[in-house]
Amino acid sequence: MRYPFDCITEFMFFETGVEQSDLILIPGGSHPQLMERAAELYHQGMAPYILPSGGPTSHVNSTEWEFLQDVGIRLGVPEHAILREDRATNTFENARFSWKVIQEHGLVPKKVILVCKSYHARRALLTYQTDFPMDVTFYVCPVTDKTGTTKDNWFTEDTKIKYVMNELVKVGQYFAHHIPNWVNREQD
Repeated sequence: MRYPFDCITEFMFFETGVEQSDLILIPGGSHPQLMERAAELYHQGMAPYILPSGGPTSHVNSTEWEFLQDVGIRLGVPEHAILREDRATNTFENARFSWKVIQEHGLVPKKVILVCKSYHARRALLTYQTDFPMDVTFYVCPVTDKTGTTKDNWFTEDTKIKYVMNELVKVGQYFAHHIPNWVNREQD
């Protein structure tokens, strides 16, 4: 069935195919599904490193990074393959601080996989594109988190509608002022 809000679904629940990459990024969160998918990709040989990002949160008794690292280690990802960013408190900091970690490790990624919550995919991609060089290709690999919010059901419950619409509002609020910067970067 077609709905008037199908364009919101298509915009917000963004994903791409996944190709061999230099790194898997996780923009924070206390959802084990994020690292479960990243670990699966790692074990498939899609990238040699996983970089979860996230500082202290009330959702877990540690940093988001420690929570995600623990999940990864339980799933057989070696410690040396999980890079550390444990200060970020929001998606912009996830991207900015992750880029610093990448530089500190001397990595020069050309392709990265972004594992994120399905309804956070568009904002996560735009956020990372704000801080990463223009020549980095992003493959977006969204997962269904513990809220169970998907492109097929987000409009069936008030709570899920709120998750998606909050993300949609944030896209407008966060990125309007970045558009001229992106245009200028592309023209340089």
